Amino acid sequence: MKKVILSIVGLIFLGLSGWLGYYFYKKSKTDPVVYKTETPFVTNIVKKTVATGSIVPRREVAIKPQVSGIVEELYVDAGQTVKAGQLIAKVRIVPNIVSVNTAETSLETARINFQNSKVELDRQKALYDQKVVADQEYNRFLLDFNLKKEALQAAETNLQLVKEGASKKSGQVSNLVYSPVAGMLLDVPVKVGTSVIERNTFNSGTTIATVADMKSLIFEGLVDESEVGKIKEGMDLNLVIGALEGKIYKATLEYISPKGDTSEGAIKFQVRANMLLDEKDFIRAGYSANADIVLDKKDSVLALKESMLQFKKDSIFVEVETQPQKFEKRLVKTGISDGINIEVVSGISKKDKVKVIEAVGTPKGS
Repeated sequence: MKKVILSIVGLIFLGLSGWLGYYFYKKSKTDPVVYKTETPFVTNIVKKTVATGSIVPRREVAIKPQVSGIVEELYVDAGQTVKAGQLIAKVRIVPNIVSVNTAETSLETARINFQNSKVELDRQKALYDQKVVADQEYNRFLLDFNLKKEALQAAETNLQLVKEGASKKSGQVSNLVYSPVAGMLLDVPVKVGTSVIERNTFNSGTTIATVADMKSLIFEGLVDESEVGKIKEGMDLNLVIGALEGKIYKATLEYISPKGDTSEGAIKFQVRANMLLDEKDFIRAGYSANADIVLDKKDSVLALKESMLQFKKDSIFVEVETQPQKFEKRLVKTGISDGINIEVVSGISKKDKVKVIEAVGTPKGS
């Protein structure tokens, strides 16, 4: 029994020895690690932050009626260009029964007072012509007659305004809607037959149309709180509009909100930029856009890929090839970075071959 156990142990020992020998043999045949190298290059580096937002007109006006009623006529369509003072719509007034009744009662009262005043004036005039009453007494009745006459005309005008929204005496028509500014109609949300409400102290009123100057557009967007301290008014922006691929629009930052708002769990600040457009450019309001805000820019500088840098405490260094596949560490001084490439101020030259951190194996003899 003892001999059997010794035989088994011996076989296991021989098997392990053979496996270890084979393992080290294969290890000695493994291809050596060959590191790639890259040389520094000259490029332009732009350090920027991104703001997301949309394109909106600088001045956008909502046109509202002066009276309540029903839209009787629409003279324009969305997308049409209008002039200041151009007729937009006509509103048919639906009189309020209580207001009409009150106006009719006031008119009847004013008419009765006027008739009584006229009769009294005629009587006083006859006496005045006979030299029975003095001038002062006659003038008092004449003044009362003129006041009653004006009150009658005012009551007639008030009733006409309540019923029709227009006054024949003044020539003013309140049920006609005009554009207060020149521009393009962005939207006409009402149709013929739509009920509308006038604008007053207690109600903003129904919007008949929205007009804006499409030649003066601005970008409105949001910037994260971590970036807002790096920007200031007057900086240049490059706008990329998602719907208009292949073109970059220039803009100038003109406003940064002094107060941030919570958006998607982060504090963001509103920014506004003036777009610099050519006369031939036509951009629709509401396009979403991304704005690249240029924080810093350098042209024709020596640079490396940022992934090739190595860090140790406060030092930054790279490994430079001195002989084939032999490297030495060199401290470098860096400048601005765009997140991919970084400026190298000193430490290496354009001819140096810098080790790429990622290593790849290549077959022997290749």
